[in-house]
Order: sequence, then structure tokens, then C-alpha cells
Amino acid sequence: MIASLTRRLPHLIAAALLALASLLAPLPGQAQAVPPTESDLTLDGGMGDGGATLGALHGTLMIPDGWAGGPAVVIQAGSGPTDRDGNSRIPGVHPDTLKLIAQGLATHGIASLRVDKRCIAASAGACPGEDKLRFTTYVDDMAAWARLITKQPKVGCVLLLGHSEGATIATLAAAKLAVDKAPVCGVLSLSGSGRPFGQVLIEQMKASGAPPALVEKAASIEASLAGGQTVADVPPPLQAMFRPAVQPYLISMMALDPAKGAGALTVPLLILQGETDLQVSVADARLLAQAQPAATLALIPGANHVLKTAPADRPANLATYADPTLPLAPGVMDAITGFIATAVARH
Repeated sequence: MIASLTRRLPHLIAAALLALASLLAPLPGQAQAVPPTESDLTLDGGMGDGGATLGALHGTLMIPDGWAGGPAVVIQAGSGPTDRDGNSRIPGVHPDTLKLIAQGLATHGIASLRVDKRCIAASAGACPGEDKLRFTTYVDDMAAWARLITKQPKVGCVLLLGHSEGATIATLAAAKLAVDKAPVCGVLSLSGSGRPFGQVLIEQMKASGAPPALVEKAASIEASLAGGQTVADVPPPLQAMFRPAVQPYLISMMALDPAKGAGALTVPLLILQGETDLQVSVADARLLAQAQPAATLALIPGANHVLKTAPADRPANLATYADPTLPLAPGVMDAITGFIATAVARH
């Protein structure tokens, strides 16, 4: 009998699994989760030197299933070679943060457009040369994307969401669109600086454990750039950060005060900041909030710069940057969708 039972055991297990599957299967007519629709959207990249036509800018339009219309969110990535999903060419930076935000928005019935910055990923062909880029280039591009998305069927108003450096881009793009009376109903600043970028850059170098002599040299270069002067003598360890081709861009960026930009906004502003962020601090968020007292301030316990749950311990914190399977920290999407609902209702 035992031998007979042993022979039949695989069949009994299979039958049990089949029965379990039938119990878990949706009943006829029962609603099932349908993934949102994604499509590539392009924007004219403009003209380069000598009248040459540049390639197109590219983005992903995500429309929730059964979407009946409403707001749409334009999502802007942060600094460096960061693509539309929030991933970088820099090794160890692949968190999928912006893709996760877009998916979270779709779950709440909100459309989104996340874009590759000019010169990055699919928008590489729209690059006029990194020496031609200025901070205002990205501001103009985000404003152009916002104008395009407002022309999509059933879009009521647009919200601008920027992460890290993208937070300031979103803020300035909103101000630009206000002049055109574009239907912008809010700005979402995620992990955004409240101080001039040069100051944050030097602070980040110190926190990373860079040699004091190198930090001192970087601070000297930063001071020159902040004063509008290029620097010829850049040591090899600092070339990636301060190479001559990117210095005009850095000069344009370091001339800005993010808090001043936030203070000038006339639309609702969300300032969302993780409390274990190693790159931008809660103090930055508070500076933005002081500049714009009408803003909504959301401090997320245990969230780091890429908005994943992470400890303050530096190696463990940075390890989350490389794991796209980690979800967004609890509270991030609630703050984002709650703000959007309020901002749209006020529009």
C-alpha cells in the first residue's frame, strides 16, 4: 500500500495544485488588473550649430487602463546621465525610481510622461554638444514637453515632477509656462536641493570621504564657476566633474538659487524629502518650504535619495541604488497622489 501511495504521490500533488489554481483563478466577469498602456512620444529636438537638424527627444507616455481623462504628470530626471526611468550609466545606479513612480501613478488612474533628457539615452541624437548645454536647455525642454502633453486627448491639466536636479528644472519650467498661461496645476519637487548646487556638490564630496586636498581644490573650482569664470587647471580626479566642456553648464546651474525659484511659484508645490537621503538633506527641504510657505512638505521616514527604504549607514544606503526590484518607500506614493488630488481640485 505504501508503494502504491508513493507511485501516486506526484499525481496527487499535481491534482492538489490544479485545484488550488482553480480556486485562485478569477471568476467569469470578475475584474482583473490590466497593465497601463505605454507608447513612445517624441518632441522636435530643434537645430544645432550651422542649422543642422538635431534628432528627436523621446519619452514614454503611460496611460492607465480605462483612463477617462484628467491630469497628466511630466517626470524629469536628475543630474548626470540619468534616463527616463531614473537609471544612470554610472555603475550601481539602477533604482528604476521614476518608472516606479509612473507605475504608481497609473495604479491611481493618473497618466504620466517620463522623458529622456537631451543628450541622454534615446534623446542622445538631440544633443548639440555638451559644451552647448545650459541649465535653461533642460528647463525649456521640460516646458515644451508640458505643452505637448496638454495637447494629448483628455488631458485636463499638467503637473511637473522633478527628482533631484530635476526638481529645480520642474520649478523653473512651471514659472516659464505660467507666462504662457499653460494649464499647469502643480509642481512636485522630490529630493530637491534648497541651496545653490555648488554648495551641495562640495558637501557631497566631503560626505563621500574624498581627500581633503581634493575637496579644497574642488571648492576652489566651484567658487570660480559660481563667479562665472571657467577654470583651465582641473586635476585628473576632478575631470569627470569639472571637465572644460561641462563648465559652461555648471556656471549656468550654479548661478541659480532653488529656494528663490520655489518662492516664485504661483501654483501648488509639493516638497517631498527622504529622511535618510545622503545627497540632499531635510534642511534643503525646509529651505524650500520657508521660501514657499504655501507648499506641502512631506518628510518620508527611512527614505533615501532614490526614495527607497534605506538606513543612514552609507554603504547599505547606496546599495539600494542598484536594486530596481525594491519598491518605493512607504508613504512616497501616498504623498504624491494625495497632493495631485488636492492640486487638481484647486485648479
